[in-house]
Amino acid sequence: MSDIMLMPIVIILVIIFIVFTLVHMYNNLVGLRNRVKNSYSQIDVQLKRRNDLIPNLVETVKGYAEHEKSVLEEVTKARTGVMNATTVEETSAANNVLTGALKTLFAVAENYPDLKANSNFQQLQSELSETEDKIAYSRQFYNDVVLKYNNACQQFPSSMLAKMFGFKTEEYFETAESEKTVPHVEF
Repeated sequence: MSDIMLMPIVIILVIIFIVFTLVHMYNNLVGLRNRVKNSYSQIDVQLKRRNDLIPNLVETVKGYAEHEKSVLEEVTKARTGVMNATTVEETSAANNVLTGALKTLFAVAENYPDLKANSNFQQLQSELSETEDKIAYSRQFYNDVVLKYNNACQQFPSSMLAKMFGFKTEEYFETAESEKTVPHVEF
């Protein structure tokens, strides 16, 4: 074959290679963006489960701790905050407030031996603890997926494609500053 006939074939193969590479990068960005959305939905599922458990827990505690009304109201208010959050940042902040309110509720429960011995309370506390573990895992998974997605949006050459098609980086699910401090423990 002559060089003149070989040149168009090489050009066509290079163009095909470039097109396939661009399609692969685009599909990778779409797949990662969808994984971010899916992993956030998994957090949402666990938060909903926890929010469904809280009214039962509050009602159980109410019967034993009538004068702890402010703690119960704080938990209910915090739960409403989580349910009304719409962004990752709002959800993260509201979730941190709710976690603090639940810690206070369980600290109050320590003052009521009959409540601690109540099987319904123990079951709800156990389910809530399991759900908290699932939420922690879901957050970790979400942040891992966001890392991969953000890397794809920011690393060359896929960053050019990401900008061209409007792919934007996502926010991480973060812990509140107050929960990052190491608690002081004395014996």
